[in-house]
Amino acid sequence: MTRLASKLKSLIRAGGPMPVSAYMNACLHDPEHGYYATRPGIGRDFITAPEISQVFGEMLGLWALHEWQALGSPERFSLVEAGAGRGTMMDDMMRAVRQANGGQGFDVAINEASPVYSAAQKERLSDLHPSFLGAFQSIGEAPFILIANEWLDCLPARQFVQSDGDWHEKVVGLDDQGDLAIGIATDKANAPAFEMRDGATSFEVQPALETLVDVLKDAFSVVPGRALFIDYGVSEGAPGDTLRAFQRGLQVGPLALPGSSDLTVDVDFGRLRRLAEKAGLSGHGPVEQGPFLMGLGVEARMHALIRANQGRAEEIYKGVTRLVDPAEMGRRFKVICLSAPGLAAPVGF
Repeated sequence: MTRLASKLKSLIRAGGPMPVSAYMNACLHDPEHGYYATRPGIGRDFITAPEISQVFGEMLGLWALHEWQALGSPERFSLVEAGAGRGTMMDDMMRAVRQANGGQGFDVAINEASPVYSAAQKERLSDLHPSFLGAFQSIGEAPFILIANEWLDCLPARQFVQSDGDWHEKVVGLDDQGDLAIGIATDKANAPAFEMRDGATSFEVQPALETLVDVLKDAFSVVPGRALFIDYGVSEGAPGDTLRAFQRGLQVGPLALPGSSDLTVDVDFGRLRRLAEKAGLSGHGPVEQGPFLMGLGVEARMHALIRANQGRAEEIYKGVTRLVDPAEMGRRFKVICLSAPGLAAPVGF
C-alpha cells in the first residue's frame, strides 16, 4: 500500500467517498505524496513527444516565432510553457528561435506546479533566464504565446454514469475489505449539459477547462496572444470513462498505486473550443498532430538533421515517424489554438 493510499482511506473513512476528480487531484498533487509533487515520471513511467524527438520542440519554436511576427514582433513578449517537464521542449523551441533570429524579443516563462520539475527546469534552462510563474493562475502582462504539451490530460475529471434513468457522479470509496473502490453517489446529479455521443450512458468532464478559459480571457483582455495545446482526446462528443494510470511504461489500475503512478484522461477538445468561443476568444482546431507537424515542415527538418547526423539517421527517422504516423501519435494527438479576439488564423490551421 502506498502512503497516499493510506491517507486517502483515512479521509474517506472520516468524510465519506470523494469524487473521482478529488481523488485524481490528490494522486497527482498531494504536497506530501502526490505524483507530480514527489517524483519525475518522464522517461520512466511515460514518454512525451519532446523526449522522442528534438524536432517536435523545434517545429513549435518556429511556429511561435511566426506567430510572434504575426503579432507585430512586440519588443516585450513572453514564450510561456505550461507543465514544462524536464525543460526539454522549451530548450528545443528556443534553440530553433535563436537559430532563426537570435532569440530577439523572446522572454521565457514557465507555469509549473511540480517542485521536482521546477528544479530540473531551472538547471536545464539556466541560460534562458526563465521567469517561473508557479501553478497556472496568471501569464504575466506582456503579449505572449503559451504552449502546453500533454498538460490538459492531467487536469482532474469528474465522471458521471446513468443508472435507472438518472445521472449519478462516480466516487472513490471503500469496499467491504476496506480497499479503495469506485462506485456511484446515491444522490442524483444534474442532467449533463454536455454534448455526448448518441446513446452514451457515461461521460467525464474536466472543470478546470473553464478555469483555463477564464485565465486566458482575462489575459487577452489586456494583451494579444495565443495559446496552443497538444494532447490526446476527442474532437466531438464528451469522453466516457477514460481514467488511466501508468507506471514504468505499463498501464495499471487507477486505484492500484495512488501517488506512485501517473493518472490521465482524454481531453474534450470540442468542449474546450466551445468554452473559448463562448468567452469571446477565437478557436482554431482541433487538428491532428501528424498533419499539423507536416504542415510546419517537419519532414524537411528531419532530412536536414539526418544529413548532419548520419550516425543517428535511423533514430531520427523513427522518432519523427512516431510523431506523425496515424498509427502512432499522428492521429490520436490533437492540436488546438485559442487566441485573442480579432487575430487571423494561426499557421497550421
